[in-house]
Amino acid sequence: MADDDLLSRISELVAEEHHLTGTDGAADRRRQIEEQLDQCWDLLRQRQAKREFGDNPDEAHARPIPEVEHYQQ
Repeated sequence: MADDDLLSRISELVAEEHHLTGTDGAADRRRQIEEQLDQCWDLLRQRQAKREFGDNPDEAHARPIPEVEHYQQ
C-alpha cells in the first residue's frame, strides 16, 4: 500500500470515528477504528523508516493489531 493510500485510509477512519462520537452503542466500532488507525500509522512509519535507510518501502507490511496495540508510546 502506497503512502497516499495509507493517508487516505487514515482520513476515512478519522472521519468515521468523528461521525460516531457521541453515538450510543458505537463503542465497539470506535475501538475497531482506533486499532485500524494504529495499524495504518505503524505501516506508514515502517515505510518512512525503510525509505530513510535506503530500503524499499514496498517491503513494509502491516503488523497484526495485537502486536501494534502493545507498543509503548
